[in-house]
Amino acid sequence: TILAMSDNYGIPSPASSKNKQKKGLLDFLYTDIAIDLGTANTLIYARGEGIVLDEPSIVALNQNNIPVTTGHEARLMHEKTHRNIRTVRPLRDGVIADFEVAEHMIRGMIKKVKMKWYSSTRQMVICVPSGITEVERRAVRDSAEHAGAKEVYLVDEPMAAAIGIGLDVHEPVGSMIVDIGGGTTEIAVIALSGIVYAQSVRLGGDELNDDIINYFRRNHNLLIGERTAEKIKCEIGSAAPLDEELEMITKGRDLVNGVPRTRHITSKDAREAIAESVNTIVESITKSLEQTPPELSADILDRGIMLTGGGALLKNLDKLIMETTDLPVHIAEDPLTAVVRGTGAILENLDYYRPVIS
Repeated sequence: TILAMSDNYGIPSPASSKNKQKKGLLDFLYTDIAIDLGTANTLIYARGEGIVLDEPSIVALNQNNIPVTTGHEARLMHEKTHRNIRTVRPLRDGVIADFEVAEHMIRGMIKKVKMKWYSSTRQMVICVPSGITEVERRAVRDSAEHAGAKEVYLVDEPMAAAIGIGLDVHEPVGSMIVDIGGGTTEIAVIALSGIVYAQSVRLGGDELNDDIINYFRRNHNLLIGERTAEKIKCEIGSAAPLDEELEMITKGRDLVNGVPRTRHITSKDAREAIAESVNTIVESITKSLEQTPPELSADILDRGIMLTGGGALLKNLDKLIMETTDLPVHIAEDPLTAVVRGTGAILENLDYYRPVIS
């Protein structure tokens, strides 16, 4: 049984009238936003509007390094560009790898969501992996400030995910969140507005794509692109055997004679390709459970493990984790947007969530 707290250790309820964001006379001049700055996708939540943007984290640049486009349009160009245009993914393993391009991307994304041409960004809440260094945090903050934000707040991804799926993070009750994104897998035990134990594994959906590319190169002499690998993972990829195995036709370049070729593949092929990385994620969850204080372990036994992020959609991943840990595993409703929904909730109730932001 989860015990309710009467006073939340002095933290007011988000429903409290004292905690509602005070509206100023000049609020209409600002567009306050919350950003899930992901390796694969960037999602933006605007205050009072909800989720207003969900686009790939990629920028197309011309030969003078001037942005041509960002998001969906740049994604369509990826791996199909000529010498005058190149596509860049400025985030790698959940952190900014190319500072300048990241700034261009954030600016481009914000431009797409500006509801009024005259508005500017006053407050910006950005989620970051729990395991990043202070230097990496500074890079995220600087990028946001250079993109026009006046006040920048950072929140750890697992904390945002917990808030996004409706957990009361202020309770003295332990919750385990596993957020599997494009670049990192965030595993955290949360209680009393803080992260009791966290492990950030720099392995996510991108690594699974690379595994699939390498597998088909080694075993089938077939060279496929990143977009094709992503399609294979999403359509037939699985962490454990399926009741009915799936099949699909894929296209690539034959490495023996160099000509385009099609190949019939099954979900067994995809599962074999990603098995090592999936097992690493499961082992990391097991290790995190071993490091959890006993009283919080009892809470996790009752509540189970919560899966969020795009990786939570990998077929039978919940089943594999359940078999390995003997704990209930729950996939969040709409796991892809859990983090940005939580980041948006923090933006809407900054005073209430002050203990979880930096």
